Amino acid sequence: MTNEATYLRQMMENYRGPAKVLAITSGKGGVGKTNIAANLAICLAASRKKVLLIDADLSLGNLDIVMGVHSKYNISHLLNGQKNIEEIIYTGPEGLGIICGASGLEDLANIDEFRRHRLLRELSRLQNDFDVIVIDTAAGISKLVVGFCLAADHILLVTTPEATAMTDAYAMIKLLIINRYFKRISLIVNMASTIAEGKRTYRQIASVAKQFLNTQIYDAGVLLGDERLGCAVRLRKPVVLSYPKARITSSLVALAAKLGNGLAATPNEEGFFKKVVDLFF
Repeated sequence: MTNEATYLRQMMENYRGPAKVLAITSGKGGVGKTNIAANLAICLAASRKKVLLIDADLSLGNLDIVMGVHSKYNISHLLNGQKNIEEIIYTGPEGLGIICGASGLEDLANIDEFRRHRLLRELSRLQNDFDVIVIDTAAGISKLVVGFCLAADHILLVTTPEATAMTDAYAMIKLLIINRYFKRISLIVNMASTIAEGKRTYRQIASVAKQFLNTQIYDAGVLLGDERLGCAVRLRKPVVLSYPKARITSSLVALAAKLGNGLAATPNEEGFFKKVVDLFF
């Protein structure tokens, strides 16, 4: 290999542009969204990507419980000016960066302009330091949740085969399209009894979205119900670490590989956090 080729390769390996942002969301609570976000982030970090996981539920954040993180500081300390962004990032498994949410904090839309801009300024600095930022949104279709989703490069929408979860997943898709989101939306069916049930759930939602919204919904995959996931939560340790040989772990690793192929960082893109503020504040 020539010196020029070696230099170019090293330059590309060392380059880190604005991180790609994956928003993991759901139309309703209780579908396993946070578990999926936590375990996917670990798998992406294990694939030699520099990953930041953010709990974007600012009032009822529980990512720290799922991850087994005992972080002394969280996003409220940043908003209140007590800590800077580097001081609230907890280093987790595989070098994963984690920013924990808070409990009982005001909704971001109700925070004064000074603190919003502080949050934006601090978070925006991070987008050049990571390859992938995984946003674990709150459940539902609040203004803040939709804002995070609209600014993301790729949305992973989590549902289950339960009728109410499917209805709420479609409602989220409809709201995103109404707000002119034209990037990739992928659906993951969690807690399915069988692969066939999960695939059927995906097809039903994708078909309705295509017929009535003229929108393609991509198939991220099916995760079968697994009692070891509940065991891992009780242990306060992500399932991919608690049960590395379990079927659920293999499925999550495969999902991370599938998603990771489309999350390469690219230069000259407007910052994610700036887009959130421009959209809604």
